[in-house]
Amino acid sequence: MPLFTRDQKMDLLRKVPMFSELSNRHLREISKHSDKVGKKAGEVLVRQGDKGWEFFFIIEGKARVEKDGRVIRNLTSGDFFGEISLIDREPRTASVIAETDMDLLVVHSRSFHHLLDTTPGLLGKILISLCKYIRRAEKDLNL
Repeated sequence: MPLFTRDQKMDLLRKVPMFSELSNRHLREISKHSDKVGKKAGEVLVRQGDKGWEFFFIIEGKARVEKDGRVIRNLTSGDFFGEISLIDREPRTASVIAETDMDLLVVHSRSFHHLLDTTPGLLGKILISLCKYIRRAEKDLNL
């Protein structure tokens, strides 16, 4: 599994709505605290009901999302999950299981919360990004 440069990590993180409004400086800080990890086909990446401690960006591979034992969605390269649990650390609403061997970019909650506490302006930009994300979702639902 080749190493990823900080710039490559930043490019991936920029695709996530919660991070899309961040400056290069903020993305650089988050990328410093992210790890590229590999998972094997069949591994449970997150389990429904467990506390959420990390965010995942799929670099390569495929996974399925199950809620109450039923497949509700398929994920592939470029998809991500766990961004809300990264902030609120609440239980996962679904399980995600690797369908193929996978390469993932992972941001852990402990590092992320440290960044929120120590990086000026980061929390405000994350909040604005989340508000925009919610507004888009409401618009899509015609609320």
